[in-house]
Amino acid sequence: MLPSASEPTFSQQVLESSQPVLVYFWAPWCKLCHNIQPLLLTFQSNHKGQFKVVSVNADNNFKLVNTYRIKVLPTVLVFDRGILIQRIEGFYGREELQRKLDSIGVALLPTSA
Repeated sequence: MLPSASEPTFSQQVLESSQPVLVYFWAPWCKLCHNIQPLLLTFQSNHKGQFKVVSVNADNNFKLVNTYRIKVLPTVLVFDRGILIQRIEGFYGREELQRKLDSIGVALLPTSA
C-alpha cells in the first residue's frame, strides 16, 4: 500500500521532502487507478531511498485537486525540492505509465561517473 498524503500533511510530505516525490491522485471509483497502483508500488520498491511515492485520494482532498488543477484521474505529479516538475495525466494503461515513469527515473537519478 502506498503511503497517503492529505491537505494537512501535503506540505511536509511532498513540498519539504529532500528527495523527489511522485504524488498519485486517485479515487476509489476509478478503475484505472486501481489497475496502476501495483506499478507504482513496484516503482517505489525499485527506487527505494531515491524517490518517495505518496497517494492522494482526490475525493477527500478538494483543495489539493484545485490547487494542482487535477482534471483526470489517475494523475501523477512529480515534485523535486518542492517544485512541480512533471505531470503525467491522460495515459491509457500500465505500459504507457511504465514508460513515463522510466523516463522520470532516468532524468532525476544521478549519473555515475
